[in-house]
Amino acid sequence: MAAIHHLLDEYAESHRNGTNKLIHWICVPAIMISLVGLIWSIPVPAFFEELPFLFNWGILFVLLCMVYYLALSPSLAVGMILVTAFFLWIVYQLDQSEQLPLWAFCLIIFVVAWVGQFIGHKIEGKKPSFLKDLQFLLIGPVWLLSFIYQKLGLRY
Repeated sequence: MAAIHHLLDEYAESHRNGTNKLIHWICVPAIMISLVGLIWSIPVPAFFEELPFLFNWGILFVLLCMVYYLALSPSLAVGMILVTAFFLWIVYQLDQSEQLPLWAFCLIIFVVAWVGQFIGHKIEGKKPSFLKDLQFLLIGPVWLLSFIYQKLGLRY
């Protein structure tokens, strides 16, 4: 448990500005959704399509992330499972849409959200944490979730 607190504290060091935090509340979920959607869009081998349930690279990516979150904090992992299930539903709905291919829609969201993130860090005056350590790309979502846990009085 000490590892998750250390990672959240270290992540928070470059996320103190209120505007940057607000941008993160919008852009981190958008990046999560778009990244899963982009990975979801990668063609799968035929045997994936023969499975009796929906399975693709995006779902596999999410499952691997959940293992990482479970190792860091079982409590936060439960929250991330719920959040991510909702995001998977959004990606599924986007995939069923006939307006744009999923990859195109997600690419637009991904680029716009990352521009937002870098604007937030320019305002903050500090580099994004992931430039120091790539695992911070996975810490951003649980950092936001930790605020929700605190508001609800839940421990992590």
